[in-house]
Amino acid sequence: MTLNDDSFTNWNHREEIAESMIPMIGKLHRERDVTVLLHSRSLVNKSVVSILKTHRFARQIAGEELSVTETLPFLDALTTLDLGPSQIDLGMLAATYRADDRGLSVVDFTAEAVAGATGGNKIDRREPRDVVLYGFGRIGRLVARLLIEKSGSGNGLRLRAVVVRGGGERAAEDIVKRASLLRRDSVHGQFQGTITVDETNGTIIANGNEIKVIYASDPSEVDYTAYGIDNAILIDNTGKWRDREGLSQHLRPGIDKVVLTAPGKGDIPNIVHGVNHHTVKPDERILSCASCTTNAIVPPLKAMADEFGVLRGHVETVHSFTNDQNLLDNYHKADRRGRSAPLNMVITETGAASAVAKALPDLKAPITGSSIRVPVPDVSIAILSLRLGRETDREEVLDHLREVSLTSPLKRQIDFTTAPDAVSMDFIGSRHASTIDAGATKVDGDNAILYLWYDNEFGYSCQVVRVVQHVSGVEYPTYPATAV
Repeated sequence: MTLNDDSFTNWNHREEIAESMIPMIGKLHRERDVTVLLHSRSLVNKSVVSILKTHRFARQIAGEELSVTETLPFLDALTTLDLGPSQIDLGMLAATYRADDRGLSVVDFTAEAVAGATGGNKIDRREPRDVVLYGFGRIGRLVARLLIEKSGSGNGLRLRAVVVRGGGERAAEDIVKRASLLRRDSVHGQFQGTITVDETNGTIIANGNEIKVIYASDPSEVDYTAYGIDNAILIDNTGKWRDREGLSQHLRPGIDKVVLTAPGKGDIPNIVHGVNHHTVKPDERILSCASCTTNAIVPPLKAMADEFGVLRGHVETVHSFTNDQNLLDNYHKADRRGRSAPLNMVITETGAASAVAKALPDLKAPITGSSIRVPVPDVSIAILSLRLGRETDREEVLDHLREVSLTSPLKRQIDFTTAPDAVSMDFIGSRHASTIDAGATKVDGDNAILYLWYDNEFGYSCQVVRVVQHVSGVEYPTYPATAV
């Protein structure tokens, strides 16, 4: 047998194992509300190849791939337990098991590691929480995709309606077009599932989720209780109102909380999940998810400040163009943004630096920022230049950030890549707030420059959904527990 034959036989064997994992992962998700992860990446509804590729990511831990032959015994053990709603990370289970020297069997170790989600300790399934999207543009449609994806168990968040302008005599045509935009996306590809339109009842049915399309030009025109919507979280994707007075218009019968997908003004909390989401007060009814760039820079900034200290910093974002800009030169109220977006690099401002103070109030270091819009439709890069509190070297910084991305409470926010030829297109669809580019990182004494890739559309939408899950009470605990 040749070496190539050996490699192919090994691949087939791993494919067979991954195939056997899919029904177990699906059953745990549907019947027990358990989401199986691998180093913070969900394995629910993933293909055989996707599961194998996700395992390969773990080579960043110790330079070698995590095999499905290692994780399958832990998944088998989970199926025998009386599990309640939770998220369970097979990668963390395997890593902590290797580090454990007590000689426990995989079954006994797994039972101990997830004890908080079993038997008398398990929490009850949450009642579905209604969600309304106000606005159905780039972020609105991606948030819709994520909410539909996460509704598989029938619990958690339930997208009930989207509110848009328009309608009138051509409402039937309008809803078909909006469904089509949800079904196909030039950047993010096809919707994973089925979408049909009930023109008579004005609903889009996506993977069995009935989503009412409500036409209104102002929040005061909508009576949500008329559609059976109650105690809902409304996500405002329009950015039309950013202060408390404007967003309070949404607090009508049927709506309990409002989440803004743009930086909030005044006293509105700006929340970056993973960093300060735990500070949201239970009675807070209006909050902001800040901006995509704020979400990209704040987690790595916190990680660096916690370990090395940060005295000051500057962030330069090279940002993809957005719908706020013009296709061709035309009038725009902002300087330069009126010039053609697909033809120019456009210097503009960013509020991300000033927003850091709201998300990291304990960080006293001054942070400045600026931005350049460039002719790509998605994925941006933030160049974070820091003056540290102590001298260090490149190896220590990268070791720290790699560990943070794998085992810390920020592992869903910070990703890490060592790919020597990584470019912006590689990060379309990333679910992390940002990805550290190890190869581009520069460190000289107490100066460090980090290059942070981020999908300013999809990665940000994932952060929005995490915030909504948290404030709605449907964010289930993760096991094994990560030390804070």
